[in-house]
Amino acid sequence: MTSGKRRLGLDLTPLRTSRDFRLVFTGGVVTAFGSFISYVTIPFQVAQLTDDPLMVGLIGVCELAPLLIMAFVGGALADYIDRRLLVRGSEAALAAIAGLLLFNSLSDTPHLWLLYVAAFLTAAVAGLQRPALEAMVPRLVKPEELPATMALQSLGMQFAQLLGMPLAGVLVASFDLAWVYAFDLCTYAVSLICLTLVKAVPPPPAADRPSLSSVVTGLRYARSRPELLGTYLVDINAMFFGMPSALYPFLATKLGGPQVLGLLYAAPAVGSLLATFGSGWTSRVHRHGLMVLIASAFWGVGIIGVGLSGTLWLTLLCLAFAGAADMISGIFRMIIWNQTIPDHLRGRLAGIEMLSYTTGPLLGQLRSGAMARTSLGIGGSIWVGGVLCVAGAVALAAALPSLVRYDGKDGMALKKAADEKWAADAAQRS
Repeated sequence: MTSGKRRLGLDLTPLRTSRDFRLVFTGGVVTAFGSFISYVTIPFQVAQLTDDPLMVGLIGVCELAPLLIMAFVGGALADYIDRRLLVRGSEAALAAIAGLLLFNSLSDTPHLWLLYVAAFLTAAVAGLQRPALEAMVPRLVKPEELPATMALQSLGMQFAQLLGMPLAGVLVASFDLAWVYAFDLCTYAVSLICLTLVKAVPPPPAADRPSLSSVVTGLRYARSRPELLGTYLVDINAMFFGMPSALYPFLATKLGGPQVLGLLYAAPAVGSLLATFGSGWTSRVHRHGLMVLIASAFWGVGIIGVGLSGTLWLTLLCLAFAGAADMISGIFRMIIWNQTIPDHLRGRLAGIEMLSYTTGPLLGQLRSGAMARTSLGIGGSIWVGGVLCVAGAVALAAALPSLVRYDGKDGMALKKAADEKWAADAAQRS
């Protein structure tokens, strides 16, 4: 029984063996805690100012445009300069944006347009930061520790979400919004200290200069790997049809008021947390693509339940189920990405990955908000999206046999060969 628990339990090895990963992990969890509070507060404030689900959904549109550009820029930069410096500079910029939100909330008449500007700027800076961060982490741990590392990173985000979002519901119902934004601003101090203590993470030897040509190189590599393209498409499908977070402020009104808003945002994190604690089995599964597809379909099933539910407890249960499925999908997607992509392309591919897991939710907010204004209403918009998510997963499984057949052992061998070839070519050029 003890052996079984170890096989199923969470592997903490990366936290024990890597000082720099501990620092990145700690800083990331603290700043994510504050960011999740603002993640709840901004849509709440827009809903408060407009009482229109479409206006809340438009936050996603404001975030989408800069992401489409900056993710490629950030990916190219992450393959050319010290990734730690890029992450730290971006973190300082995000702190400045939190200050802008605080300033706006202190006004007697907060400006709606400033909320959209803050969303735009946050997305632009995140487009610079996320590729560098995701390309940096695999350099901080051993290759065989990557499944455990991905699970730990997800666990940290889940704890931040689980604590931050319910707290946000309490804060927005009890205090002035300025206090909420001020708390978010303070958390950035911790992350900046941690990132300052992390050792330099220089680019690979003979790194490609940032240019349109280098971006195209990354796109060509992604195109050459149909199983990679499959992971992007599966996630976009799931989030576009099955991400109704823009409707949570209105769903909360039906289920108990602003005080339950944080519970709706946090419920998926509960499921994700439970899935992560039992994620030890993922390191022994090699059919990663098949697991991504199955978990994506189960996410849609959970969202169908949310749309059909009329009670708070059942809604939270369905959201937790969906969160667990999304966590399993995310773990296997990250394993495919981090165990198979050559280091000299990691930043650019991280930019493409960022587009896959951000454009879906952002467009999904718009989709759910627009559909909610039709005769379907709030609940109908949610459950219909869940049905389309499941149908899309089935269609992608039929269209992408290489993803269904993908074996992780082959992917690790592919990365090792690519890294060795790049190092040999770089040595010859020098």
